[in-house]
Amino acid sequence: MSLAVRTTGNPMSVASGVASAVRQVDSESPVVNVISMNDLVSNSLAPQRSNLFLLAAFAGLALVLTAVGVYSVLSYTVRRRVREIGIRMALGASHSDVLGMVVVDGMKPILLGVAIGFAAALALGRVVSSLLYGVHPTDPLTFAMVALLLVTVGLLATVVPAYRATRVEPIRILREE
Repeated sequence: MSLAVRTTGNPMSVASGVASAVRQVDSESPVVNVISMNDLVSNSLAPQRSNLFLLAAFAGLALVLTAVGVYSVLSYTVRRRVREIGIRMALGASHSDVLGMVVVDGMKPILLGVAIGFAAALALGRVVSSLLYGVHPTDPLTFAMVALLLVTVGLLATVVPAYRATRVEPIRILREE
């Protein structure tokens, strides 16, 4: 048998009074597992909270790995194109032109990936709807915030290699030719 008691103050402060009232009614009934409703709700949601924490941790790890991967691939691409970039700068390309070229080249696959991910998330939204609480599987604000986060991380991962591309010395590149 369970008993629920509503209080206006701290629920655990009235637990002894409730236990003595139960003993007055039936001295044979043991009073065990006295817990507040907040603790009961928290305990019942603990498995879902744990699953969502793991999901968020893996999503964060995936985001970091993605940023490192984009940075690495773009750095490698910039190193392979050093001669081309140096020649472009020798022919009059400004630092902002080179910066823009590298950022645009780096952002194309990122934007394509966000678009494909958006379509996949719309298609698979119903599958993960059991994990969502208080959020619709096709919530536009959530989609916009996630897309903004991914594009921002991708942009930050492309800026460092793009900046390094602007540091190419055209004179040195032309001498190597």
